[in-house]
Amino acid sequence: MKCRFHVQTAGCSLTAQQPENNIVRTTLEALGAVLGGCQSLHTNSMDETFALPTEKSVTIALRTQQILAHESGVTNTIDPLGGSYFVEKLTSEMEVAALDYIHKIDAMGGMIAAIRNGYPQMEIANASHYYQNQLEQKEKIIVGVNEFVMKEDINLDTLKIAADVEKRQIANLAKVRESRKNDQVKESLQALRKDCEAKNNIMPALMNCARAYATVGEISAVLREVYGEYHDPGIY
Repeated sequence: MKCRFHVQTAGCSLTAQQPENNIVRTTLEALGAVLGGCQSLHTNSMDETFALPTEKSVTIALRTQQILAHESGVTNTIDPLGGSYFVEKLTSEMEVAALDYIHKIDAMGGMIAAIRNGYPQMEIANASHYYQNQLEQKEKIIVGVNEFVMKEDINLDTLKIAADVEKRQIANLAKVRESRKNDQVKESLQALRKDCEAKNNIMPALMNCARAYATVGEISAVLREVYGEYHDPGIY
């Protein structure tokens, strides 16, 4: 059985301090993904803690993949870590931990019940609290954050989006609404509502809505009316 999977490097590992260090972090994460056998890979850009990435930082992220692919030799072997005791041990530990979570969630009545009870939110909060304590106690070192700190001002060009982009997009949306066949839009949204209420697979209906040029807002309104809105239980 083939296992096909995509990997994106960890945005949570990127730091605002000494942002150029994020290039190294992303490289290590990308190498780990390739060693793990991913079929596709997205490398984050070094400046994503500040804004959408610039063309320069996006290019560096792309070059990171290309250097790994063409200069490291890591792609010359199908499974370079095959037979590694340590990798097998980590895999087993992760499997046990994952099954433990699944059993806990099943005992709660499933994932929807767990979300309503605030279980995943609490687990995320607890993990964040634990991680922050590790940083503050220096049990975990993040270069540039809690060790090897530099007090220099950050001098990094970030992406600036022109103020008139919003106006242009609003104008484009207005043109779409004027040129589309609104009767088809109405029919596609009604069909989507029926499938939602019948608990059918709504993907075909969503695609028909898109083909009729229904907007994301119009589609979301139907989903919201049928399914309601999520409200955090406030377990913090």
